[in-house]
Amino acid sequence: MLTESGLKRELGVRRLAAAIVNVTIGAGIFVLPATVAAGLGTAAPFAYLVCTLAMALVVTCFAAAGSRVSHTGGLYAYIEVAFGPFLGFLGGVLFWLATIIAVASVASAFADSIGLVWPLVSGNAGRAAVVIVLFSGLAFINVRGVKPGAQLIEIVTIAKLAPLALLILAGLWLLPLRELTDTTVPDLSALGRTSVTLIFAFTGIEVALLPGGEIRDPHRTVPRAVFLALVVTTVIYLVIQAVAQAALGTELGAFKTAPLAETAARLLGPWARTFVLAGATISMFGYISGDVLGTPRVIFAFARDGILPARVAAIHPRFHTPWIAVLIHAVLAAAMAISSTFNRLAIISNVATLSVYLLCVAAAYQLERRNVQTAGTPFALPGGVILPVLAAAVLLWLLSSATAREFAVEVIVLIIATALYLARRPARRG
Repeated sequence: MLTESGLKRELGVRRLAAAIVNVTIGAGIFVLPATVAAGLGTAAPFAYLVCTLAMALVVTCFAAAGSRVSHTGGLYAYIEVAFGPFLGFLGGVLFWLATIIAVASVASAFADSIGLVWPLVSGNAGRAAVVIVLFSGLAFINVRGVKPGAQLIEIVTIAKLAPLALLILAGLWLLPLRELTDTTVPDLSALGRTSVTLIFAFTGIEVALLPGGEIRDPHRTVPRAVFLALVVTTVIYLVIQAVAQAALGTELGAFKTAPLAETAARLLGPWARTFVLAGATISMFGYISGDVLGTPRVIFAFARDGILPARVAAIHPRFHTPWIAVLIHAVLAAAMAISSTFNRLAIISNVATLSVYLLCVAAAYQLERRNVQTAGTPFALPGGVILPVLAAAVLLWLLSSATAREFAVEVIVLIIATALYLARRPARRG
């Protein structure tokens, strides 16, 4: 097995938490308030609380696993150490599939939004040029070091949160407290349906945890960063929903494409609408930048463990980054974004992500049961086996909403991955 000793551990609590917030608070927050309001009306904040509770269970398992396994690869590494290379590889394939489809779809939307502002790049050729420049620039930054990539994410996170901060401050200043806290008790069935949709606004932490081999003191940094990011994300979501509801009232559910832009216009005028729409574009860029920092580490981990050719795991002698893996991921993601043929498969991203979450929850318990420690005293699972069982129950409930066709596609991908693994196994033994 190859090593990753050439990597530098430069990600601390602040930068890791910023990376998690950046990936989690994507473009979805700019449209989700309308979706949640359409499903629950003034009871919408309850859906955020349900999703926060569910993610708190899952995130606690991530924190425990991440504090015990300090290798690059994130959830893939946790599953591999807990259950062996085969299940680890299958989990890694599902995870990589989910993330590359998601980032390609966001990159496609980003190019379309640039085309609306700059008509010169609104055609197919111009759109392709935007995607190529986007991924080329991000690959260049991330090849030059994990620190520059993390610094970019910090800057983008601040920029994308600025419009949301403006809305929060304007709402707290201009709207009566009674309107901000006016909620009703939701119907339980409606709450469940809406929460299944909203839960995906809380996913993304897995991307930020991929550079495990570049996280400083992971046994302390990972738990602190994931819980800090969850708290920050939840507070922002709840207050934004309250402000949008107070400003638009029963009309909120009707503004499905840009509810926060309409909220800003009602509170502050037309200029604020433009500011918030720009924030949505920046948010998309932030998500993509977080992906190019994190997801190539899965490809690197595959090569490190002998599944892919060893050359793919090469670490740049000057910048100490998995530069070939970064380039491969950038090229593949750009190709998918340009072709846009992946749109029909977008739902696979959700199913695959939840499946990997389920494997990681089981891995967290297995790692603690075996007392695996790769760096320092790890974070212990509160309540022992009870917490992973609760987390698994929540994930199975969410997966139950997927269709047979979506699961069939996932099975096909797993069969292909198994064939690839078996084909490479002799090389691993040698």
